[in-house]
Amino acid sequence: SPPRNSSLLKTREVAKTQPLPWQRGGVTVEQPASAKWYDRRDYVFIEFCVEDSKDVNVNFEKSKLTFSCLGGSDNFKHLNEIDLFHCIDPNDSKHKRTDRSILCCLRKGESGQSWPRLTKERAKLNWLSVDFNNWKDWEDDSDEDMSNFDRFSEMMNNMGGDEDVDLPEVDGADDDSQDSDDEKMPDLE
Repeated sequence: SPPRNSSLLKTREVAKTQPLPWQRGGVTVEQPASAKWYDRRDYVFIEFCVEDSKDVNVNFEKSKLTFSCLGGSDNFKHLNEIDLFHCIDPNDSKHKRTDRSILCCLRKGESGQSWPRLTKERAKLNWLSVDFNNWKDWEDDSDEDMSNFDRFSEMMNNMGGDEDVDLPEVDGADDDSQDSDDEKMPDLE
């Protein structure tokens, strides 16, 4: 005669062979990708930090951005939907994928309008942060003083979202020249 708990045993066997829905490798659960953003006079930049991304899809709408991809060696599914603070020009907004991230350049619907936050709502999103390394109070600057990132903004305007497009050089990025701290260290005794 079969054991009294045969249905319980079958359930346990299935549980051992089928991962739970929230486990990686099981049924795909979408999780937002971590992102950093910053504001410029004519553009808003958002960098989704996903290494080794595949199947990248960025959908620009007038007041919304939808981003999705598979990321990492385990192909984890990422999905971000952002109701934007102000309107953008979807036809003039672009994105660029690299091995480490996906950079989105959103053309503001109204140039010169400051965005104090990225999202329409004042909610704190744990996956979104301000990119203080690239943040700049552009409202106080003259038009003559264009930083590398402002030139980058102009170049993004003429760029497509193709993967073989070269990004403009940014000071210090991939610089092969030696810095003062690149000197050879003396041998330890």
